[in-house]
Amino acid sequence: MNRLLILACSQTKRKDSGRLSGRDRYDGPLWRDLRKHDPEGRLAKVAFLSAQDGFRDACWPVDFYDRRMTPEIAQQMIAGGLGALWPRLKPGVAGGMAAGAHIASMSDWGRKPFDEVCIVGGHLYIDVMRHYASLFRAGGHLTKDAPLVEINGQIGYMRRDMRVWLMKDYRGDGAGLAESSVSERAQATESANANSCDASRYEFEA
Repeated sequence: MNRLLILACSQTKRKDSGRLSGRDRYDGPLWRDLRKHDPEGRLAKVAFLSAQDGFRDACWPVDFYDRRMTPEIAQQMIAGGLGALWPRLKPGVAGGMAAGAHIASMSDWGRKPFDEVCIVGGHLYIDVMRHYASLFRAGGHLTKDAPLVEINGQIGYMRRDMRVWLMKDYRGDGAGLAESSVSERAQATESANANSCDASRYEFEA
């Protein structure tokens, strides 16, 4: 099963100099839980949504920054769809990346569409993620019947529900969450695993 977890960035970040992957840079409770429960990235591919960089593969390097999601930024992301470049730079300044480029890479350009998706974050993030998920589905990056699980609310419940999603199978038939062995899932995904971060994929000139 090819699963996608989209997590909101966190205000708490590691302040290490240089660039860390989003998976390592973000240090809020949900990101710490992710690293604890899926340290090798075998249970799901992970992406993040941030007010600074938009939607990106969580293996992508992230500088330390301080920018919060606002209703205005969320609406800009929704209006821009998968082709808008983030971060938003001054006119005439080259840079930024599009959500469409990252989801295409993560799904092997639609050859390996995701068949299960979980989105986790505050309501502004969820609004953007939900819109992106519909575009991912239309673009063939999600299977037509891939269930979309939304996790939003008090942080304690979000941490619990994300852990449950990572470690259990979502059947999508109204029956809720069915138990699944973590080791069995890890073994099933290891053979076709491209989930763990490989920093060499993102080497670039400073």
